[in-house]
Amino acid sequence: MEFSEHIKTANVENVVLRQPLHPPSRGTLCITGHHLLFSDREEEEEEGSGRHVLLLLRNVDAIEKSVENLLAHSGPFCNEGRSQRISGSSGTITIKCKDLRVLQLDIPGMEQCLNIARSIETLSCLDGVSEMYPFFYRPSDVSLQDQWGLSSPENHYSQMKELHDRWRLSTVNRDYLVCPSYPPAVIVPKNTDDDMLEKAAKFRQGGRFPVLCYYHRKNGTVIMRSSQPLTGANRKRCKDDERLLQAVIDGSDKGFIIDTRSSQQALQARMAGGGCESKSCYSGWTRLHRQMERGKALQESLMKLVEACGDESHNMDRWLSKLDNSKWLSHVQTALSTAGLLAECVERDGHSVLVHGSEGTDSTLLISTLAQLIMDPCCRTLEGFLALLEREWVQAGHPFRQRCAHSAFSHARLQQEAPVFLLLLDCVWQLWRQFPLALGFSEALLLRLATEAYVSNYGTFLCNSHQERCALGVKENTHCLFRALLRARERDCYSNPLYEPTELAIWPSVHPQSLQLWRGFFLRWTPQARHLEEAQEEIRNMITEWGKLALS
Repeated sequence: MEFSEHIKTANVENVVLRQPLHPPSRGTLCITGHHLLFSDREEEEEEGSGRHVLLLLRNVDAIEKSVENLLAHSGPFCNEGRSQRISGSSGTITIKCKDLRVLQLDIPGMEQCLNIARSIETLSCLDGVSEMYPFFYRPSDVSLQDQWGLSSPENHYSQMKELHDRWRLSTVNRDYLVCPSYPPAVIVPKNTDDDMLEKAAKFRQGGRFPVLCYYHRKNGTVIMRSSQPLTGANRKRCKDDERLLQAVIDGSDKGFIIDTRSSQQALQARMAGGGCESKSCYSGWTRLHRQMERGKALQESLMKLVEACGDESHNMDRWLSKLDNSKWLSHVQTALSTAGLLAECVERDGHSVLVHGSEGTDSTLLISTLAQLIMDPCCRTLEGFLALLEREWVQAGHPFRQRCAHSAFSHARLQQEAPVFLLLLDCVWQLWRQFPLALGFSEALLLRLATEAYVSNYGTFLCNSHQERCALGVKENTHCLFRALLRARERDCYSNPLYEPTELAIWPSVHPQSLQLWRGFFLRWTPQARHLEEAQEEIRNMITEWGKLALS
C-alpha cells in the first residue's frame, strides 16, 4: 500500500498554527506518510531560520474539524457562487495529541482543510505494525546491525551466579507454544522439569505459569509472577502447579501470594473460569488481596484527570473537585502501597512472594517493578532502570500496542486501552520526588518514556509480546530506544546530577499529603511547567559546573 493514496492535498500555504507556549505563526503545512510538518515562512525570512514543527501522525489521538464560510452572502445554489463560496471559506483542525499537546491549524479553503483532516485521520490509525515509522526511521549515527536491547533472560541468568544452585533457565517456551506472551527462556526452580511447567501453564490464564522475576541477594527470597489459576466453579486443581510453587518455598516456612484483585473480584473470576489458589492445596502460601483498578476504570481516570488539567475556569474549588473525582492519585497511592507491601514481605520479613491478578500482564508487572526499585539499588541507576523496564515490561509481555493505542482525548470506543505504564512512571516520579538523591535518572527520562510508549521513532514499545516482535522482524528492522537513551549525549540529559547511591531500601510515603500531581507531565504544556523545567535545567548546569570545579 502506498501512503500517497491517503494524501489528497500534500501541502497548503498560509496556514496559521496555534500551539501551547508559542504565539500564533503563519507558514506552510506539509503532510507525508508519517509526519505533519509546519514551517514558519515569515520567521524564516526575517531571521534566516524559521521555526519548524514536526509531528508524528501516530501522535494524533483525536482530531476535530470545523469549516467557516467567509462569504456567506454569495449565492450557494449557483455554480459560480458555489465556487466562490468554497474558495472564500476556511477551516480549523484541532489536533489533540497522545503527549497531551493540543494544536490548532487554521487552513484557507474548505476542500483543502477537509482533505488534510481526512489524511490525518487515516494515516494516524494505520493498523499494520510494519507500516509504522520505526520501520522507516534511519538515523545516520547508528546501524541496524547494532545490538538490540540491553540484555536477555539468558544473560540475566548467567550474571546471577547466586541463582544457579536452586534455579535453572528453561527453554520450554522456545516456540511460544506454552505461553504466547512469555519470552522463549524463563527462570524456574531447578527441581521442576519442563513437563511439569507445561501442565502448570495449562492451569494458568494465557499459559502464564509462575516464573522468577527477582532474586533478593541478601536473604535468597524471590518474587515470582504469573496469571490467575483456572480453578473455576468446580474448584479444579493442578498438582504440577502446586508442586511448582512448593519448590519455590522449599526449606522455608511459608510464602505470600499477593492478588491484585479484591477477594470478591477473585470469587467472581472463579465463577467465570478463573480463580485463586486455595489454602488447602497451597498450604505453604498465605494469600493477600489488594484491589488495583485496571482496564476501562484506569483509562477513564486518566481522561478525567486530563480534562481537569485543561479546565481554564481558574476556579480552585472546581479544579480540586475534578482532580479528586478522577481518582488518579488514588491509583498512584494503591500501586505504591501494594508495592511497599510486596517489598516488605521480601526485604523485612524474608518471605518469597508470588504476584498475580487476572492476566498477569498489567498490575502484576506494575507492583513487581516498583518493589524492585524500592529494594534494589542496582535498579535505580539509569542503565539499571532501563534494564528493569526491558525485563519486566517488554520481555514479560505487557501488551503495549493494545494498552497505548489511545491516550486521553480519543473519541473511539474504549477497547483494551489502559495507562498502566504511565501509572508506573507516575509512581516512579513520586519516588524520585521523595528521594531526590537515590535515583540515578532524571524526571526528563520519565517524561521521554511516557511519550515513547504511545508514539516513537523506535521499535522497543511496538507489539504486545516477544513473539509478535519476532514474527514482524522488529529487532532486525527498527532501532532500540533503550540503547539510544544510553548514548553519551542522551545519558547526560537523562542522568540525575544529584545522585548518591545507597544500599538502603527507599520506602515511599503513601499518605495523601505526600503524593502530588505529576505537573511535569500533566501540566507540561503550560507556562508554569515550562518555568519549572527551565529552573531544573539551570540547577543541573550549576551542579555540573560545581562538579567540574571540585575535580580541578
